[in-house]
Amino acid sequence: MELPWLGRHCSERACRQLDFLPLKCDACGEVFCKDHIRYDDHSCSSAYKKNVQVPVCPLCNAPVPVQKGEVPDIVVGAHMDKDCKYNPAQQKIFTNKCLKPGCKRKEMMKVVCEQCGGNFCIKHRHPLDHDCKASTEASVLGSGLGGELRQIGMVETAGCFS
Repeated sequence: MELPWLGRHCSERACRQLDFLPLKCDACGEVFCKDHIRYDDHSCSSAYKKNVQVPVCPLCNAPVPVQKGEVPDIVVGAHMDKDCKYNPAQQKIFTNKCLKPGCKRKEMMKVVCEQCGGNFCIKHRHPLDHDCKASTEASVLGSGLGGELRQIGMVETAGCFS
């Protein structure tokens, strides 16, 4: 011990290590080395003040109070059986609103346009029905392989090549 005035000794009776970077327990206020700073490592008598976790109901997202000594899973299960305010009938089913101006329809599932990526109702799902910006560019360029075949005259129409 060359510099005994620097640092502090660990408060754990079995350790008493001189630590130059001591850590103070936020629950009991004692000073410990890095090996004994956790509540369990030094049998902290004040850990119950700091180590508090409140479980949340997975259905209604409400915090469920748990008393000391109770098992959180059992308390949350009892909450779900009795006090839970979750009602699946109140959830909105039709949440996908059509992006076509003037249309107020909502669909149960997303109907996404492959060309512009917008969400539309069944009535406006096709690019020509919702004035798709990408559809005008695609029609000018010819759409993929079909456009290339049209340009060279190899498009099959009603079983015949043109």
